[in-house]
Amino acid sequence: MNNALSKISGRVSAAWIAFLGSVLLFCALVAALLRQPSTDVSKTPLILYCAAGIKAPVEAAAKAYEAEFGVPIQLQYGGSQTLLANIELSQRGDLYLPADNSYLDLGLQKNLLAESIPLARMQLVLAVKQGNPKHIGGLAELLSLNIKLAQANPDAAAAGKVAREVLQKIGRWDAIKNHTTVFKGTVNDVASDIKLGAVDAGFIWDALLKQYPELERVNVPEFDNAHASLSVAVLKASANSAAALRFARYLGARDKGLKEFERHGFKPVEGDAWAESPELRLMAGAMLRPALEATLVDFERREGCRVTRVYNGCGILVAQMRTGQGQRPDAFFACDKSFMTLVSDLFLDASDISTNQLVIMVQQGNPRGIHALKDLAQPGLKIGVGHEKQCALGALTKTTLEISGAYGAVLKNVAVQSPTGDLLVNQLRTGSLDAVIAYVSNAASAKHELECIPIEIKCALAVQPFAIGRESNFKHLTSRLLAALQSSASRERFESNGFKLPEAVK
Repeated sequence: MNNALSKISGRVSAAWIAFLGSVLLFCALVAALLRQPSTDVSKTPLILYCAAGIKAPVEAAAKAYEAEFGVPIQLQYGGSQTLLANIELSQRGDLYLPADNSYLDLGLQKNLLAESIPLARMQLVLAVKQGNPKHIGGLAELLSLNIKLAQANPDAAAAGKVAREVLQKIGRWDAIKNHTTVFKGTVNDVASDIKLGAVDAGFIWDALLKQYPELERVNVPEFDNAHASLSVAVLKASANSAAALRFARYLGARDKGLKEFERHGFKPVEGDAWAESPELRLMAGAMLRPALEATLVDFERREGCRVTRVYNGCGILVAQMRTGQGQRPDAFFACDKSFMTLVSDLFLDASDISTNQLVIMVQQGNPRGIHALKDLAQPGLKIGVGHEKQCALGALTKTTLEISGAYGAVLKNVAVQSPTGDLLVNQLRTGSLDAVIAYVSNAASAKHELECIPIEIKCALAVQPFAIGRESNFKHLTSRLLAALQSSASRERFESNGFKLPEAVK
């Protein structure tokens, strides 16, 4: 009987263990899924307001996107200004692609737009029918009585706006405006009128010449610098901004949408590589983690990407980059400019995000009566500092102590050299150290247990720069990460963690 009960008990125990194991496995899978950025994109149609002159490449890219991902793109064409007015009035839609970035500036002023992704450039040209039957040689001939000229309406379309700006600068706008036969709502209408013979000439974008082979270009030196830059922007009114941003990334990908822009005669930018869920590799000084994490999580969710973080002392990170240990990062967020300088050849120009002050930290009540750097030389003190070769904290501490004249005396009391300030703070909290030199941000998590004594030396201030890797396949995505770090929400997080903002970004 006892043997039978034991067997039953054993089977129950085994079953219970198996059940618990399956529960734990399920929980682990759920946690992993929650950590992964979502790649599910709604199949709800996206509304894109698109300038008429950009129709051909956008339409081709939209069809390819729908075929690949099942997301319909509803394209609404018109003049850039007209479309912007419609967006402001309706407060609906997902994306806006005008024929010149000046309209994005207007949209930003009206608080209608969020992220934007650069796409291509085009140039204003004077177009005539193939063979140039009226022998038009330049702007002067447009004033001839037998020439019929068409323009896009400068108050509705980008081509008209750019033409007016260029002609006003050279003092010819009034004369050419008065001699214009017709102002059209879009630049495509101008090209169609020339093709049909309704007019003899018109101002259009050079990209349209490939779409209208019946037309040819007349060389006009005055238009050599009449360029327009194209970018697509996500609307703040979008009910599905993650899906909208994903299609915007597709349009701006060098191996997807930008191929269509090039095929249709536009000059594409050097776009990012396409990835459904791109992965960025970020190397960052360990002290930045508390102020940085929430912004990274928000960015991942918004962009549908993953940011792989590598936190460590900046000296260690720089050594890894220099020796080729592991993959080169898409971005480096350094604890101090001195470490960014050591790898400046690997990165584009850096942007200063924050500053951090060196302080002396002691336990509450300051039992050893430490008030200045020279007091750290008291006999019997156990001091903690950053490792001068492994982190910005250590390098800056050494410089500060040398300038103060206290380096040799304080060094005798140094018991710990750490690659990160957090490790020093933890040892101070447990009582194994009497004082440490660290950043004010390191004390943010223990401000009720520790006291901070300012170091009143000008050099005791670290500036934290962020730079994009020259070899990155996702430079535009990383630039949007930089924008996220410069946002008001990110600045508030940095300030709440003890960092300050450089004057340039306040």
